[in-house]
Amino acid sequence: MTRLSCHCGAVVLEVALPPGALAAARRCDCSYCRRRGAIMAGVPLDGLRVVKGADHLALYQWGTGVARHYFCPTCGIYTHHRRRSNPNEYGVNVGALEGVNPRDLGEVPWSDGVNHPADRR
Repeated sequence: MTRLSCHCGAVVLEVALPPGALAAARRCDCSYCRRRGAIMAGVPLDGLRVVKGADHLALYQWGTGVARHYFCPTCGIYTHHRRRSNPNEYGVNVGALEGVNPRDLGEVPWSDGVNHPADRR
C-alpha cells in the first residue's frame, strides 16, 4: 500500500497501485483536468481506502455527473476521482503519493478528454 495525502494532512488515503500503474499514468486535457494539471494513475475501486479525513473531503461534479472529483477544502489539493471513462476505477493524484516524484516519470502522455467517448452518444 502506498500512502497519499493532501498538503495540509487533513486527508490521507492508502492506495494499492497495480503493477505498471505509474508507467501508465496520464494527464487529461478536459476543461477541468487541464486546469488542475495533475498526473493521474489508475487504481481499482477496492484498491483505495480513506484512512483519515473522509468527512473532510469535498466533492466536485459537473456535466454528466458520473465523474466524482475529491479534494481537500482546506489546502485545495485534489486527491482522487471516480473516473467517467471507467467508473470501476479511481484516478489518484500521482503528485500526492508519498515517495513518488512526478518528475521521475519523464514525459507523461495526455488523454483526449476534450473528445471524450461518452460525449459522442
